[in-house]
Amino acid sequence: MSNVIEEFEDEFEDDEDIDEGKFLTFTVGDESYGLEIIYVTEILGIQKITEVPELPEYVRGIVSLRGQIIPVIDIRLKFKKPFREYDEKTCIIVVEIQDISVGIIVDAVLEVVTIQTEEIVPPPDINEGYGRKYIRGIGVISNEVKLLLDCNKLLNNDEIQDLEQQRIDM
Repeated sequence: MSNVIEEFEDEFEDDEDIDEGKFLTFTVGDESYGLEIIYVTEILGIQKITEVPELPEYVRGIVSLRGQIIPVIDIRLKFKKPFREYDEKTCIIVVEIQDISVGIIVDAVLEVVTIQTEEIVPPPDINEGYGRKYIRGIGVISNEVKLLLDCNKLLNNDEIQDLEQQRIDM
């Protein structure tokens, strides 16, 4: 697992010009997703998650990262997909959303890719369903579709406040 994480360490620069158009890609089930690299702070292998009572099912609990308490959500459950046991490919992508660090559990991290703005199209209007509200656009790389997530829409303001309160209470 550490090889996968080490492979991406150099990608997390603080220089936004370098990171523009770069996406960290990952899988959830059969779908490939991408997150803008500017939101990603690091990638962790799956580790012990401490459960916290009375949180939504998709919030798996919290982890301690160098003394900082980070809430962890399972993106599968957030997207209303069935739970899948974690394995050696499962990763936690730590992102910064509205000034709070949140871990996102994904099935596997793939690679960092560059997608130019002109290569991103809006999602089709066919389905106004639950999961579509998280999709910023669709990128096509080598005939493979990547659903590009909007980090700022993964959690609404109430969810962020609840997670922040849980972190403070710890």
